[in-house]
Amino acid sequence: MTIDAITPGARVLCAVSGGVDSMYLLHRMTELAAQRGFFSMDTYMTISCEGENAEEALEAAEARVRELADCLKMHHVPVRIGVNTGSLEKWVLEQYGRTPRGMVESALGHARLLEDCGFDDIVISVKASSVRETVEANRLLRKACAYPLHIGVTEAGGLMRGTVKSAVGLGILLHEGIGDTMRVSLTADPAEEVTVAWEILRALGLRSRGPEIISCPTCGRTEIDLFSLARAVEDRLATSKADIKVAVMGCVVNGPGEAREADLGVAGGRDKGIIFRKGEVIRSVKGQEALLAAFMEELQQLLNEKESQ
Repeated sequence: MTIDAITPGARVLCAVSGGVDSMYLLHRMTELAAQRGFFSMDTYMTISCEGENAEEALEAAEARVRELADCLKMHHVPVRIGVNTGSLEKWVLEQYGRTPRGMVESALGHARLLEDCGFDDIVISVKASSVRETVEANRLLRKACAYPLHIGVTEAGGLMRGTVKSAVGLGILLHEGIGDTMRVSLTADPAEEVTVAWEILRALGLRSRGPEIISCPTCGRTEIDLFSLARAVEDRLATSKADIKVAVMGCVVNGPGEAREADLGVAGGRDKGIIFRKGEVIRSVKGQEALLAAFMEELQQLLNEKESQ
């Protein structure tokens, strides 16, 4: 694929070694990012430190940083400085160790290099696989600078463990008003990352997209196959964008009351179930299969009403 064939919305990875040809590629990629609105462009640039002595090597490195800053300014493209516990410089490790403070000092040091070149269109990210370290590092960074922060728990793990760690870490930070962009990092289908991220935002009341499903756990009063009923409703609403709240409850005793704010709900009993809207019972149905079918009818009617509004 040529770089001209990259479509809008793509996430582009660009490794730049620092040579003349690589700098041309960097210019071309940043230009395309500005023109086509890529979702993100991650550019990894290796700064050359060659020279007859340490002073010459430092001068060469500073020149490459300035060239990078000039390129970004020319095309009005921001840069994200990303630091995690596995990428800390030797001086940081010697002074701070692999700590939240070390990540913050490393990130601010890189920011100062760009600031010295007259560039400050910067986003900073400090991440660890530890929830505690990630939260502490971002709290420290928020106090130390005003740059936008990209947050996330890196290398969080598989779908279940990674979801839990991300929900806890991101939930704490977002609740405290820390974070401007975010990523959920899972060893799973990337589509799952987006789903989990949206659910975290929804749980905090920060975003709303599509139906919200309320379902209770099992208890001694549950006398229907609650799991199958809940899965069927989730499958039916998987692609819906309707802004509705749907409840799947295990018993008729507490179901309508506990889910009285739901636009539509279902609650099962020993030999019959009920369907309710905003806590008011609208139908009583015998048998679980008949209950599911009746509920799907009411759900479709609700969706039709929302589409017509």
